[in-house]
Amino acid sequence: MPTIQHIIDLLDEWAPPAYAEDFDNVGLLVGDASKSCTGILVSLDCIETVVEEAIDTHCNLVVCFHPIVFSGLKKITGKDYVERVVLKAIRNDVAIYALHTRLDNHPDGVNRILVNRLKIQNSRVLIPKPSGLKKLNTYVPKKNSAAVLQALHSAGAGAIGNYSECSFTLEGTGQYKGNEISDPHLGKPLEKTQVDEVQIQVVFESYLNQHIQKTLLEAHPYESVAYEIYSLDNTLSTVGMGRIGKFAEPMEEGAFLTYVKQHLNVNLIKHSPFIGKKIETIAVLGGSGSFAIAHARQQKADAFITADLKYHQFYQGEKTMLLLDIGHYESEQYTKNLIFDYLTKKMPNFAIVLSSVKTNPVNYF
Repeated sequence: MPTIQHIIDLLDEWAPPAYAEDFDNVGLLVGDASKSCTGILVSLDCIETVVEEAIDTHCNLVVCFHPIVFSGLKKITGKDYVERVVLKAIRNDVAIYALHTRLDNHPDGVNRILVNRLKIQNSRVLIPKPSGLKKLNTYVPKKNSAAVLQALHSAGAGAIGNYSECSFTLEGTGQYKGNEISDPHLGKPLEKTQVDEVQIQVVFESYLNQHIQKTLLEAHPYESVAYEIYSLDNTLSTVGMGRIGKFAEPMEEGAFLTYVKQHLNVNLIKHSPFIGKKIETIAVLGGSGSFAIAHARQQKADAFITADLKYHQFYQGEKTMLLLDIGHYESEQYTKNLIFDYLTKKMPNFAIVLSSVKTNPVNYF
C-alpha cells in the first residue's frame, strides 16, 4: 500500500510547487504524509460533506483544487466551516492536499480545459509566469559529453515549449592541476593536465534545479565538477495564468454566448454590453480573473471569459472587448476530472474516487 507521501510525489511531479503563486496555500494542509494511503477522494473543494464522503468510501486522502485553509488559523474550535472541516479531518485521520494555482499556471491545467472545450485554436499563455527559468553551463571531456548531455535531457533540461533536448555545445580546451590527494579522471595528481572538453549549455525550469544538479554530478566523470547555474529574466512562456487563442471562424456575439453556455455547461452568464463586432480572439482565465482584463485587452482579445467580476469591472472592456462572468465554480468545474484522470493513469489499480458532492456554494433562483 503506498504512503500519502508517494501520492504527494506524483502530484508534485505533475504540478510542481514552483508553479504556485506566492499568495497561495498549496500542498499537504492536514495529515501525516508518512501514513499508508487507503484511498484517494478527488474533489474541487474540501468541505464537511466531502470529508464525510471520504470516510464513507474508506479514503484517507482528499486531493482537492481549492485549499480549505488559505490564511493562518490561530484557533481550531469549530466556530466556522473551515475549522469544522479541519477538525473532522483530524478526528477521522483524513489528510487534505490542495493544488490550486499550481493547476491555474499549469500548461495543461484549468485554462487548457477551457480552450479545449471551446475549441479555441493555437492558444498561448495569457500572462506568462516570470523568472521560471535557469541556465546550466558545464564542461565535460569530449568523449563523455554525449552521455552527460543525454542524462541532463532525461532529467528535464533543454525542454522549451514544444521542443525537447535543446542545448548548445562548444568545443575547447580545459586545464587543471590536482593536489596530492586528488583523483583526477584524466591526468595525475600535481600534474597540469589539458583536456579536450565540450561546454554544454542547457535551459531548464527552475523547479528542476536540485534534480538537474544531482543528475549532473552523477553523470559527470570528474571528481570535482565545474558548473554554473543562474536565473534568467526570461518569462516561462508555457507556464502562467490564462490562455488566449482564436476560433476557426468568427462568431456573432449572441451566438457566442449561446456557444459558451453549451460547451462549458453554464446556465447563466453575466456580460458587458455588446461591442458590435464578431468574436474571433478569445481569452480565458478560470476563477477570479479581473486582474487579467487589461492583459486580455492589450492582446486584442474580442472576448474575455472569467469569473467574479464586480460591477465597475464590466466597464473595463472599454467597448472593444466583451467580458463574460460565467461563475467561479462553473469556470473550474472540470478540474477535479483532470486530477482524477491523472491519478488514475498513474495508479490504475488503486482506489481513486471522484467526489459526487456538489460543492458550489452559489445557487440561482
